[in-house]
Amino acid sequence: MRRIWKRAKPKLEKRFKTNDLIRVLEVSVIDENGENIGIISTAKAKEMASELGMDLVEVNPVAEPPVCKIMNYGQFKYEQEKKAHKQKIQQKKTETKGVRLSVRISEHDFNFRMDQAVKFLEKGNKLKIELSLKGREKAHPEKAREIIGVFVQKLQEKEGMNLIPEQDLTMQGGKFIMILVNKI
Repeated sequence: MRRIWKRAKPKLEKRFKTNDLIRVLEVSVIDENGENIGIISTAKAKEMASELGMDLVEVNPVAEPPVCKIMNYGQFKYEQEKKAHKQKIQQKKTETKGVRLSVRISEHDFNFRMDQAVKFLEKGNKLKIELSLKGREKAHPEKAREIIGVFVQKLQEKEGMNLIPEQDLTMQGGKFIMILVNKI
């Protein structure tokens, strides 16, 4: 089968018109110190900016007349990129980590998975608890609910755990699934 490749769409970022790209006759101008000069012709505003060795940047194009500011556009653009990068770093990324249980799980395996779950939750990740029923186990779903209930109860008893179910215990096919989050 033939694949059709599509180009990735470029990110839409806010673009500012500068100097000769500003095509209106009159603009409201703000000087480099942030003081409002008033409404003047675009040519005069460009001339003022060039005398100061700066750029005339259209800050609010939808205003009537458009608002322009005299500033160093290169420095402004650099600061905007820096802010965007800082915001991207500060975004908290949470992963969903999984723990699989079974109806016939041994005590050692149960405790091992408990320790893993505590580690995941302490790191700030979400915890997905899965329990698959196989064969004749499907005849006793109450046993699966009981095992997951005991698991969650023992997790709650651990120090520093304030568990909130993001997704309650649900059965999909032959699987029980529950997602927990540790709210600190």
